[in-house]
Amino acid sequence: MSAAPTHDVVIVGGGPVGATLGALLARQAGARAAARVMVLERHVPPPPDPVAPRGLRVSALSRGSERVLAAAGAWAGIAALCRSPYERMHVWPEGATPRGAGSLTFDAAELSEPDLGCIVENAVLQRAALDAFTAAGGTLLRGELAGLALDAAAARVATDQGEFTARLVVGADGARSAARGFAGLAAEVQDYGQVAVVAVVRPGQPHERTAWQRFLGAGTLALLPLADGNLSIVWSLPEAEARAHLACGPEEFSRRVTAASDGVLGELVLAGERAGFPLRRLEAPRYATERFVLVGDAAHMVHPLAGQGVNLGFMDAAALAEVLQRAHAEGEDPGALRVLRAYERWRKGDNQLTSAAMDGINRFLSFGRDRVGRLVQRGMGWVDRSAPAKRLLIERAMGLAGDVPQAARRRAG
Repeated sequence: MSAAPTHDVVIVGGGPVGATLGALLARQAGARAAARVMVLERHVPPPPDPVAPRGLRVSALSRGSERVLAAAGAWAGIAALCRSPYERMHVWPEGATPRGAGSLTFDAAELSEPDLGCIVENAVLQRAALDAFTAAGGTLLRGELAGLALDAAAARVATDQGEFTARLVVGADGARSAARGFAGLAAEVQDYGQVAVVAVVRPGQPHERTAWQRFLGAGTLALLPLADGNLSIVWSLPEAEARAHLACGPEEFSRRVTAASDGVLGELVLAGERAGFPLRRLEAPRYATERFVLVGDAAHMVHPLAGQGVNLGFMDAAALAEVLQRAHAEGEDPGALRVLRAYERWRKGDNQLTSAAMDGINRFLSFGRDRVGRLVQRGMGWVDRSAPAKRLLIERAMGLAGDVPQAARRRAG
């Protein structure tokens, strides 16, 4: 590979995280060099249709993620479409009441914020990020990775649309990352033996722009408010129970989900299709090797019960963009391992901490029917009465605390 690389960065995977990273890098590169940033993605969603049924897969975006998306030029497109902000969150375990003793309430007013975050369909999120990337001058290639070779000079990227060379390749192609495998990086996977059932339901009472989450002792039910008054549900259950809920009739499913919600919003009526996806925890021991680095679910995957997965990915994207911008200013090679390890050191600790926290919550709150689980559940009441503890939890959940990238600190326009 003696010839100069055809691209500065090739991002394998144009999902929300990969596309956002591409938009950040293209905007940093400027008009002349933006085309040297490529995103490789086979499945590009169509432009959102306002009258089409809601998609089942949604994300709860934090304030930090909102700011990263604004820095990438994607936030305006999201805010103009299907954005559903929520102002409060009520969390309670089985045996307690939503607003009573033993429950936990978070309110945006406690931080003088307009909301705690917003619910956005994944397809809308991906399309807005890809549009921001191409608007910045980046190169979008609809194709699939076929092979990857890394050496000291450059990376050779083989696709079904041709072969390219790059100074850096980023694996952003999800938990089953082909790029990670071609680069020779491992991943440690823990199967939870659970399935998340997702659907849209129509509540009997207004959702009050509030997210509701109940720990059931045999799973977790999250009710996420949508702008049209409906709710997107994420119901994590042991696999056999989840399959039974997916197989039963609509009326029976509505009865079951209403009972699981403790009737907090009255009767919940299924408003469309249902789907299920298996839950796993994933951690790549190494995020980087020479000329290759991982972001998002390709590097780490956490339990979805607190909606932190995609938000961690956006922090990865912003951190990597910041590290690469600094390297460029200092005349460093973006594919040099010492540069990529700076990103890895920055993000790996926070990702592991969040993953461990989600694992503990799932173990002791969602499925905690033993003595330890009951003690942890009682501790929720103490946290609710402790203003400093609540504030710390809210700030971390909103992506406003810790060593966050510069893009997450800037207020969205």
